[in-house]
Amino acid sequence: MIAINTVAIFNYMDSKKYNNTKLVIGIGKAIISFILLYLFIVLGFSLALQNYIQTFTENTYLVFMIFVFVIGIFSSVLFMPINIYTDFYLEHKYNLSNQTIFKYFLENLKSMLVGLVIGIPILLLFFYVVNQFGDLWWLVFASAMFLISVVLSQIFPILIMPIFYKIIPLEDEELKTRITNLSKGAGIKVENVFSFDMSKNTKKANAAFTGLGKTKRIILGDTLLNDYSKDEIETVIAHELGHYKHKHIIKNLIFGTISSFLTFFIISIIYKISLGWFDFERITQIAALPLLSLWAMLIGLIQSPIGNILSRKYEYEADRYAIESTHKPESFIKTLNKLTDQNLGDREPHPFVEWFFYSHPSIKNRVNSIKDFVIRNNIVEVVRKEIVEVTS
Repeated sequence: MIAINTVAIFNYMDSKKYNNTKLVIGIGKAIISFILLYLFIVLGFSLALQNYIQTFTENTYLVFMIFVFVIGIFSSVLFMPINIYTDFYLEHKYNLSNQTIFKYFLENLKSMLVGLVIGIPILLLFFYVVNQFGDLWWLVFASAMFLISVVLSQIFPILIMPIFYKIIPLEDEELKTRITNLSKGAGIKVENVFSFDMSKNTKKANAAFTGLGKTKRIILGDTLLNDYSKDEIETVIAHELGHYKHKHIIKNLIFGTISSFLTFFIISIIYKISLGWFDFERITQIAALPLLSLWAMLIGLIQSPIGNILSRKYEYEADRYAIESTHKPESFIKTLNKLTDQNLGDREPHPFVEWFFYSHPSIKNRVNSIKDFVIRNNIVEVVRKEIVEVTS
């Protein structure tokens, strides 16, 4: 008993150190990024960079792209040591990563190339919209980004994700049948159930729904398939189905769209007002465009807790649906605890940290909510045999 308690104490301490370190580094990077961007603008480096690039070419689109790439390269080099420490060293220190240093850089290279393929057309579109539509650029660009996000959601599971993972159809027919039956119970037709080699990068476990329309599919990490029982995996999938059952996907789409349009509108207003503060002349001036990122950071600081409050509400609703649809509260609680330990999640973060930064409730609050729901509704664990008899 003493040994077990000692292990639990060390796991708790490790999770606290791991999550607090990542939180402090994340906050520090955000503050440093804001300060450096502000100094880049106010000290005249932005205008100097624009003028220097214009000595080589008069093509405004080319000047804009070189301007963006120079800033991007500088930022990447500046934060590379911190990123390596956070994403590689820290993950290995707490025994969460399976990556070699070569694989780490290879995955980052692939991410960068995919980002360039997607990002360059979006950047060119943005600059075109700003130049062609003037003060209404925010409306046109927000509309375009909505359409782009829909397309990306559709192609992600079939074109983008396979670049990073080997995705194969789920071979376990019993588990596939369980998932299919759960999907039918939620009113969702999901025929595509796949596994992916999550273990090539990490020891963490996860599952998700991805795609839209005909590309919609359920994907299970091999770490989840290898380390969890069918009952436990069933509760994880039931939770994800709860998001569909409660129309969280549609609600998030509506909320995200409204939020996106409102954000772009507010940024456009502040951007135009603030041009004179930094001695810029027009909204199309390339040197002035970093102001957009500056104001976006501040607005994001306000939006983040609001979005997280809504997200946590949806997570509680999906948890309750998982219990209602599987009648396996003990299995679900056990699964959440195992996932928290395996992913080294913070079981009991500071209330403010959870409120501001967490899109999911802490495991302590989730388990307490599940127990309250089970007691109020008199739900008991149902063995698999009974479910098979009912559904057969």
